[in-house]
Amino acid sequence: MALGMTSGTYRRGGSGATIAYSVVPCPLGYLLVAATERGICAVRLGDSESELEDGLRREFPAARLERDQATLGCWVQELLDSLEGNRPPLDLPLDVRATAFQRRVWEALRAIPRGFTRSYREVAEAIGQPRAARAVARACAANPVALVVPCHRVVREDGGLGGYRWGIERKRALLELERRGSACESTARFLA
Repeated sequence: MALGMTSGTYRRGGSGATIAYSVVPCPLGYLLVAATERGICAVRLGDSESELEDGLRREFPAARLERDQATLGCWVQELLDSLEGNRPPLDLPLDVRATAFQRRVWEALRAIPRGFTRSYREVAEAIGQPRAARAVARACAANPVALVVPCHRVVREDGGLGGYRWGIERKRALLELERRGSACESTARFLA
C-alpha cells in the first residue's frame, strides 16, 4: 500500500489537486471512489450520490473535483467485484494522508483474511503495541478508503461490531457478504 498525499496538501483542503470521482449504486447503497493522479484518495459508502459528493467537497474544498466514470471505471469495477466476493484482496494505488501508526494499523487490517474478524486488541498486538487498542479504533475511524483498507473486519473484544464510519448496518452486511463468500470458496476448494 503506497500512501502519498502530503499533510500540507491535505490540510489545505486539496489545494492544487485535481480529484476525479465516480459514484455508483452498490449492494450497500452507493459507492464513491475518488482519485488524484497518484491514486485513490477516498472510497466511501452512503445512502445517496449527493450525500457522498457533499462529503467529498467538505473534505477537499480547495481541490478541483471532476466527476469522471471513464477514468475510474476499472477501480470502481474492482471494488464492486470485491463486494460481490469475486476478487482477491484489493491492491489499488492509494494517495491518502496517514501517520506512521495509521499506516501500520491499515497494513494489519489488509492482512485480515476475507470473512474473518480481529478485535481492536488483536490488531494492536499484531503491530507490536498491545496497549493501543483505542488508538487502533481511532485509526479505523480515520480510514478514508473503505473496502480497500477493510476496517469493517475489526470488532470489539466481546465480538460486538463496535462502530463503523459508514454505519453499523453496512458493517454487518459487509461481514455477512464476506462470510458467505468465504464459505462458498471453502466449499468449492473442498469439492475440487
